Amino acid sequence: MNSLVIKKGSSRKSAYDLRSYLTDRHETHTLAVLVDNEAGVLARVIGLFSGRGYNIESLTVAEVDHEKNLSRITVVTDGTPEVIEQIKAQLGRLIPVHDVHDLTVEGPSVERELALLKVNGSGEVRVEALRISDVFRARVVDTTLGSLTFELTGTPEKIDAFVELMRPLGLTDLARTGVAAMARGE
Repeated sequence: MNSLVIKKGSSRKSAYDLRSYLTDRHETHTLAVLVDNEAGVLARVIGLFSGRGYNIESLTVAEVDHEKNLSRITVVTDGTPEVIEQIKAQLGRLIPVHDVHDLTVEGPSVERELALLKVNGSGEVRVEALRISDVFRARVVDTTLGSLTFELTGTPEKIDAFVELMRPLGLTDLARTGVAAMARGE
């Protein structure tokens, strides 16, 4: 006798709806958080993430208004949609936080990251690294007889692609700033 095979989540109208109400789909979101520029604020914001086991993929912080004493924290994090909503709500409740924007859902945004990459090699390897850097519009910021250091600005995906092409050519060192993001338009 054949057993009944029910595919989990196959139909909303099925009497055997076995889908989880909390989705297991992970999304990456970029959050822009406006905070007071004072000692300990970053520790409180990061403490919220670490205390609850949330992941931070990228983090940048800088003062944006000297007169009002405000800083902007840009955090790239991932999680289920429910977790992302929980993160935003908990960030909004922190005392030094003035505003939380989810740039991923609020409309088009501009994201950029800076990377420095050191590639060791000479001869054909050096020539190939320079060819690839031209395609990606990476600048050579330092050179020796045995290495090249490139500066590249762009989306995280562009930087990831450049890094993967440089690995077989002798990538020895990599530094990335993290994502800086801003909503487009007014």
